Amino acid sequence: MTPTKRLGAALSAFALLIAGCGSPGAPIDPAPVGSVERPQPANAAVENDVEGGGSTDTSCDPTASLSPNGSIQSGSTMDEIQKRGYLSVGVDQNTFLFGFRNPTTGALEGFDIDIAREVAREIFGDPNAVQFRAITSAQRIPALQNGDVDIVVRTFSITCERLEDIAFSTVYYVAGQKVLVDKHSTVKGIQDLGGKRVCAAKESTSLKNIAAADPKPVPVSVDDWSDCLVMLQQGQVEAVSTDDTILAGMAEQDPTVKIVGERFTDELYGIGVPKENEDMVRFVNAVLERVRGGAWQQSYNRWLLDRLGPASPPAPNYQ
Repeated sequence: MTPTKRLGAALSAFALLIAGCGSPGAPIDPAPVGSVERPQPANAAVENDVEGGGSTDTSCDPTASLSPNGSIQSGSTMDEIQKRGYLSVGVDQNTFLFGFRNPTTGALEGFDIDIAREVAREIFGDPNAVQFRAITSAQRIPALQNGDVDIVVRTFSITCERLEDIAFSTVYYVAGQKVLVDKHSTVKGIQDLGGKRVCAAKESTSLKNIAAADPKPVPVSVDDWSDCLVMLQQGQVEAVSTDDTILAGMAEQDPTVKIVGERFTDELYGIGVPKENEDMVRFVNAVLERVRGGAWQQSYNRWLLDRLGPASPPAPNYQ
């Protein structure tokens, strides 16, 4: 058989083989695909048992902190920071208005970022002498315990449970948990979400508050708040529930969602400090005393006034 005839025979055999694999006359789909679900954010999970971050322990006064002392003594925590040359701060980079990365400049901005810079200003005389470290909600306490950062300024609610592991400044902002839903949703508040999937960040007070609601929703946890907004947009959760400050940022970014219901918690934001660094707690409280005199209001008016209405800095409570 000539090479040409051998090639023709091979092609004929291949054609017969393909024809025998399907019904006569039916087109062959070389890569059949069924229905495809949209991928979920990395590490998203339905939480059956919610641990950490909660605010159910009422055995202490979470607002009480150490009295302020703004001096920097030799050998103090602040002295060591000065010698290093920068303040290390754990922050968010995904929460619009509080801690987010400017898409044009790449710089971190927001209310929490402004507060962190005021601490650096007090230590160095320079608000830019700061190194930001973007962390998730679940990484806040470990970052302090491991010495990865000097302080954490990241919509960080003070609770009795957390005070067992770390220390906090006085309260510098009071938020409250609400609910975010699709603009066309009939949900009016957390009470309408029993049996429905509701998203919050891992190790947040919000996640535990969702789990404690009655009737009980189905808590869904993610690493960052921006992941919750994505899941809501894709219809993978019925709602997002967290502090009204965080939800205001989401609503600003996406006009197809809305905030509903009344506040059903009080979230007391404080600056997290390693438990052993009492001198740093007192120093930060001295910074907040100064900030309440003007810088707090300037930052609030810039980022939050138009979204949340008028507000004033909360008064400190010292032990």
